Amino acid sequence: MTGGALALRGCGIARSEGESLGVMNAEPAPTLLRARLLGARPRSEAALVRAAQRDSEEALEELFRRHWRRAHRAAFLVVGDGAAAEDIAQEAFLAAIRALDRFDRRRPFGPWLHRITVNRAIDYSRARTLRSESALFEGIEGAAPPVDGLSDSLLSALRELSPEHRAVVVMRHVLECTPGEIADALGIPRGTVNSRLRRALDRLRPIVDQEERS
Repeated sequence: MTGGALALRGCGIARSEGESLGVMNAEPAPTLLRARLLGARPRSEAALVRAAQRDSEEALEELFRRHWRRAHRAAFLVVGDGAAAEDIAQEAFLAAIRALDRFDRRRPFGPWLHRITVNRAIDYSRARTLRSESALFEGIEGAAPPVDGLSDSLLSALRELSPEHRAVVVMRHVLECTPGEIADALGIPRGTVNSRLRRALDRLRPIVDQEERS
């Protein structure tokens, strides 16, 4: 088990042995089940963050359930490795937990978590390139998250982009961030975001056009 998974177990949200953390199909926690049976409204994200800042494991579990799949998918689309994406998403969530006391709960939790995730994914991809390892999708271990709506040919074209270009595409078109939010998350000028998006989409457009014609 990875260090991230061990730490998550301490928060009451880790996977069991042999169970993928990316597939959260387990029975809902008792508190959530009671709320559903009683017809109670789901807690707002701000309320969950407030409770999590008071070390509520139930609130941490619910934040994890709400945001894990998108974080895992974003990491996978940037690094192209199922096992690495799972570790990156776990570590990003743990980093968010550790920094909760400094988090402004007036802001949404999801974009903050996704910013941490994508930045870690970029760092991983850069390090992997510097180590001159094999192509991103060779020898994948671990389960990849669902990538509905993306064909094999489009995924292949996405892999050929640099980590920085993959990141802006994923943040804009998967996480639905604005160019301004992407610039803030990645610490780059907004013009650089727009330039990377244009270049990346120019590379991907022939694949998309071909699929639309078929």
